[in-house]
Amino acid sequence: MTAETLSLALADTATRQDLQNFLGRLVRLGEAEVRLQTRGDVLAVYGCTQAPAGIMDDTPVVLVMRAFPLAEAPAVPVDTVVEVRSLTDRLAREESGLTLALPDVTVAAAWSGVLPPLGGWEARGEIDAGSLAIVAAEGMARVAENVPADAGDPVVQKVRRAVWGSEIAPGIPAAAAFAAEGLGFLAGVDRLAISGSRAWTRLSGRNGHVILRRGVGLMG
Repeated sequence: MTAETLSLALADTATRQDLQNFLGRLVRLGEAEVRLQTRGDVLAVYGCTQAPAGIMDDTPVVLVMRAFPLAEAPAVPVDTVVEVRSLTDRLAREESGLTLALPDVTVAAAWSGVLPPLGGWEARGEIDAGSLAIVAAEGMARVAENVPADAGDPVVQKVRRAVWGSEIAPGIPAAAAFAAEGLGFLAGVDRLAISGSRAWTRLSGRNGHVILRRGVGLMG
């Protein structure tokens, strides 16, 4: 079966709207790609809101993940990387359908080559959702204040990395707060659970996960 014939049956209209909202936020805040994986009748969607600029860059990778129910498991398991906009365009064209036809063009994204493990996570406490929202708001204000109107991309990236690279808790940069707030993970929750697995740290709530991989560059 080729990529252009693959499609997924979403569980219901609420799932479709939820997926559309999540992808819409990723278009505005994240990298251009998403990695899609099916696990039985569940679709895991991984995005990235921060990635190193190269192999020697120790900026942490910041991933976001949501799981969406499917009406049934696909005949062939899916594991592919596609452009976010290709999915949002398809969802926009099929305004009420529950069948998601996957794009026939796949892409390469360095951040998507290594994903966090499914198991082996150790609980490491909790973090207050309200505090994360404050960090995100203050960080966005600092970025806006420190980026000149005519700044080029290198200047913008330098300011963003300085703001979002500061730690708000051991091993957790402000970039995690930006991702959690921007992707809607803080809505209606009081705290996010913190867990760890080797090089990974995960902030989890009922709305989704922010997953960090620190100090290993793009190919670590």
